[in-house]
Amino acid sequence: MQVNWPVSDFPRLRDSLHANTGTINCELEGIPEQLGRRALRLRLSGTLQLTCQRCLGELAQAVRVDEVLQLAETQAEIDAELVNTEAPERILAGREMQVHELVEDELVLALPIAPRHERCAGKPSGAAATKQSPFAGLKDLMHGRRH
Repeated sequence: MQVNWPVSDFPRLRDSLHANTGTINCELEGIPEQLGRRALRLRLSGTLQLTCQRCLGELAQAVRVDEVLQLAETQAEIDAELVNTEAPERILAGREMQVHELVEDELVLALPIAPRHERCAGKPSGAAATKQSPFAGLKDLMHGRRH
């Protein structure tokens, strides 16, 4: 299955975005698993418009996800297995699954914790631009100058 969704269709992403623009390309396919378990391969690509945490400007963040997800019939099945960080993630699956929610989950997990430009060209905007450091006058005080 291959589908394209507008970024604006993912409500849980909205608080993390600078702008709700762009498209997420999604490819989902069933794959055989070595241990006889059913699995899905989920591939996502697109660009999200995030807010740079340094300058508060817009930051285009490429998103590339390629995950194998093992399917489990019950939560007890997932809980009974030891956690293995090398194994594919296990998810609860039923006859019908909400692919949109699965895609949104993976997008949220793909977001950086503190997105920022490698080199910010702009200055902070709004209140952040006018705020003066509380230590700005310390240098003058240390050299015996007072205002």
